[in-house]
Amino acid sequence: MKLLVRNLSRSTSEEEIRNLFSAHGDVDSCDLVLDQTTGKSKGFAFVEMPNDDQAQKAISNLHEAMVDKSRIRVKISQ
Repeated sequence: MKLLVRNLSRSTSEEEIRNLFSAHGDVDSCDLVLDQTTGKSKGFAFVEMPNDDQAQKAISNLHEAMVDKSRIRVKISQ
């Protein structure tokens, strides 16, 4: 299941996001979206989790969680 993670702090790294979601299950990929010009985070990422139950658990536990002083939003990517 592909998840969209929004409202990330600009200082949150791809590794931190992967670790956050790995606590709830297996993570196939984690892609932090970067600005092509500056190379800095745009504040959102995509996380791919192969197990739907684990992905739902991650959504339940991480949606509106505080990460690096930002309240993140997690949902299924459309």
